Amino acid sequence: MIHESTPTEKILQRVLTVSAVDGWSVTVLAVLGSLGSFLLGDLVGVGVGAFVLVAGLTELHGRRRVLRGDAGGMRVMVRAQLLLLSVILVYCVSRLGSFDAETAMGNLTPELEAVLAESGVARADVLPLVRIMFYTTYSVVIVVSIVFQGGLAWYYRKRTGTVAEVLAATPPPVA
Repeated sequence: MIHESTPTEKILQRVLTVSAVDGWSVTVLAVLGSLGSFLLGDLVGVGVGAFVLVAGLTELHGRRRVLRGDAGGMRVMVRAQLLLLSVILVYCVSRLGSFDAETAMGNLTPELEAVLAESGVARADVLPLVRIMFYTTYSVVIVVSIVFQGGLAWYYRKRTGTVAEVLAATPPPVA
């Protein structure tokens, strides 16, 4: 006879699926981002990538603990999301405090400057737009991260009790 999953077992399966997808996504992106930063000589980017990698590996570690029948893995997954959120917030806030008009304008290519001149847009008119885009981009990343990482931490926290109940009712896996 085939065993039908109970609603609580389905919650456990969803938690395990979400943590696998998120943990591996964060881990792969961290490795790729760190590698790209390293190749560009951006040591700050490598450092940020390393912290993001730790968060991804921590989530996967928590998932493995849950798979072994240890409900404490849920707390580890919550902490992983809070670590990732902290890294993103610190990075974004530091970037928001570092806008440099000279560097931003120095990145305009001669081709882009020619297009702007043909369009009747003065170089000085571009700076306010660049500044707005800079602050908007990092502000949006902050809000999205609070919603996503904060929401995922809340998701794991809210399901900790249910996962603990399912694991307590299930015999531990054979090692």
